[in-house]
Amino acid sequence: MATQPHINAIGTAVPAQDIHAAFVDWARARLPAAEAKLFDRMAARSGIGHRWSVLPDPPVAPGGFYAAEPHPGTAARMALYAGAAPVLALAAIADLATRVSTGAITHLVVASCTGFVAPGIDQRIAAALGLSPAVERTLVGFMGCYAAVAALRTARHIVRSEPEARVLVVTVELSTLHLQAADRLEPLLAMLQFGDGAAAALVTADAVGLPMGRPFATTLPDSDALIRWDITDRGFAMHLSGEVPGRIAAALRDPALVAAITDGRTPDAWAVHAGGRSILDAVATALDLPADALDASRRVLADNGNMSSATLMFVLARLLERPVPDYGIALAFGPGLAAEGFAFGRSA
Repeated sequence: MATQPHINAIGTAVPAQDIHAAFVDWARARLPAAEAKLFDRMAARSGIGHRWSVLPDPPVAPGGFYAAEPHPGTAARMALYAGAAPVLALAAIADLATRVSTGAITHLVVASCTGFVAPGIDQRIAAALGLSPAVERTLVGFMGCYAAVAALRTARHIVRSEPEARVLVVTVELSTLHLQAADRLEPLLAMLQFGDGAAAALVTADAVGLPMGRPFATTLPDSDALIRWDITDRGFAMHLSGEVPGRIAAALRDPALVAAITDGRTPDAWAVHAGGRSILDAVATALDLPADALDASRRVLADNGNMSSATLMFVLARLLERPVPDYGIALAFGPGLAAEGFAFGRSA
């Protein structure tokens, strides 16, 4: 009988600086009056109440990181990433350690899409934790919002092949390091979604927490331009097309795709990446889900915004506070336009 990997526990962390209201004021002032009113309506409907940043002080206020234009270059942003990303990751690992023993780690899998540094943050995290140099490390980069799936899927494969493995999975994203001096509605609405956060999970064969089942992955045709990160001299510029929710809804109305995702079964739990209210609404409508099916995702969106790869881990952390479901589906979307996920639960 194959080993059954479990997500034993998840710890989370966000920085101290809530930047959501300050960003809304800053963005509104950059738009013509008619578009500013539309922006305000969209911000009010976003379902987001808070987003957090590693940047000290309100970054768009006088003296803040983005106070003057042109904004700091990519080198300055990456220098901040190199210092702040491991610290935030370690805070999530410390939270994990309050829930489960994090000793005897054999593998470390880190996902992060908002920065580059070498030696990588996986090595910096390992060193800070005092992990043995023999611990096997994997760094998942630049896959976007579904990178948590890739990291957890990797941990699942490791545990299935090495039943004694204890895999520490970390996702850490500093999206607020990539503010762009935009004066158009679409990019400002895209930036309205994103915040910083980190999460850490322990995946083992111990029968504790959420049992992990079959992973799945697909890419929607002719959709590669809908979600993009462009590396510029002023950070990473996010392009998030307004077509994304509609394309996701259309895809999820395809019975063949839904059968591939759910294995033809009816899930009693959903962990959907909180990419935005319109995306969650599209998933709920297309799949005809009960009104409360995505409550965990909506709560994460309200409290934290979209933290790229860390977001799905925050949703799974909330599900871990509930009784283990019989059969659930974790689902995330990102550049490609790709959809990736895995089954979880007692019968997964």
